[in-house]
Amino acid sequence: MNIGVNLTIFGGTGDLTFRKLLPALYMLEHTGSLPADSRVVIIGRRAYESEQYRAEARGWVEQFSRLPFDAEVFARLAARVVYFRMDFTDPAAYPALAAFYARDAIAAHIFYFAVAPRFFADITDGLRSVPGAGRGKVVIEKPFGETLDLARALNRQLEDFFAPDRIYRIDHYLGKEMVRNIQALRFTNAVFSHVWCRECIEAVEISALEDVGVETRGGYYDQSGALMDMVQNHLFQVLTILAMERPADFSATAIHAEQLKVLRALRPFDRAPAAETLVLGQYEGYTAEPKVDPLSRTETFAAMKLFIDNDRWRGTPFFIRTGKKTGVRETEIAVVFRRAAPDLPPDVLRIKVQPTEGVGFRFNIKEPGESERIIPAVMDFCQSCNLEYHRNTPEAYERLLAACIRGDQAWFSQWDQIEASWSAIAALRAQARAQALPVLPYAPGSRGPREAASLFAGTELDWIE
Repeated sequence: MNIGVNLTIFGGTGDLTFRKLLPALYMLEHTGSLPADSRVVIIGRRAYESEQYRAEARGWVEQFSRLPFDAEVFARLAARVVYFRMDFTDPAAYPALAAFYARDAIAAHIFYFAVAPRFFADITDGLRSVPGAGRGKVVIEKPFGETLDLARALNRQLEDFFAPDRIYRIDHYLGKEMVRNIQALRFTNAVFSHVWCRECIEAVEISALEDVGVETRGGYYDQSGALMDMVQNHLFQVLTILAMERPADFSATAIHAEQLKVLRALRPFDRAPAAETLVLGQYEGYTAEPKVDPLSRTETFAAMKLFIDNDRWRGTPFFIRTGKKTGVRETEIAVVFRRAAPDLPPDVLRIKVQPTEGVGFRFNIKEPGESERIIPAVMDFCQSCNLEYHRNTPEAYERLLAACIRGDQAWFSQWDQIEASWSAIAALRAQARAQALPVLPYAPGSRGPREAASLFAGTELDWIE
């Protein structure tokens, strides 16, 4: 049998595969984006036959696909899916996998590590006994390692086996429609591109709030916290897209180079006391969550103020806020422009990432009628409210899987970016520990500790709600 693209998913019976990857593959089949000669090999420990796994997968696809379920489309996808039972932590299991692959003529391998980072090294070592595996692509999930030193060691191991340009470090935030749209807003609209600088922008806010707690992720989350889980992994990537210079072209290499410049221009956090830069919180009841240390001081909320010391942004504060159990689920960016006069409210561009997707712009007008009073007006574009746009907009994993198949690295994280983000957050956490920065309690359903507003001291701003 001749197989063009052989996609192997390690961790094929986990939540990520069931909730995200299978629905994404279903949609790629639906849109004709899966190569005709592709195959999906599911690796798991459970005692499934391929038909049993396909039946299980159908229910997840029906539940989580973004379009109404089509049995014929699923049947086409199911015909590509093969279940291979093995313990991927056992080196002795890999010769059988190699023999399984050897039955077919495979043109290209893609290996998806849909497992915890502690298993990446085990799988990579195992694949060394599989002929041709090192010439394939590998997709790895964030977080990438558990400490900066471990992340560096893991990266060396991966790059020792896979070519660096064949490692796809996936960040689902970079696949979100409105994150992708930031470049279009900035670089295709003169009204914004000419004022995207410190002279015209007073501040930038990035908020990623969740209404749920840690749920089943207590064991992982208690070792990471909000700074690693969200700021380092996702929100620094959003920051770089907002702040980068226009790339020489929109190739992966040029985009990544400009993103890296932003991270390397971050002002060192030790230039100011930790309390002026960072506020940490923990929702009440967190320590009673499953797999959480009852004495845990892990933060479930983090708010920070940072500066980018380059010509475009020097002196303009960027505020980042993220937290769990805040009573809302929303990710939003607010670009606050400088005021035309001290007594006027600022113009604000709001980029809504999730759950509503769209863009809003608040500006000042005269109140209709004989009054000369100035009032705010809002122009709002809701992309997700448009059924046609919504139906035709790929989910993040759908988009990123298709990009990996094509070999497009533009919207995947690169190691030097990850290392720079790691270094910045590691330094900030070390400073917070050294200065005994408190982890403040906050009530579930609130927007985090009220002390987070202190980051705006000396300005007339606050968190945009």
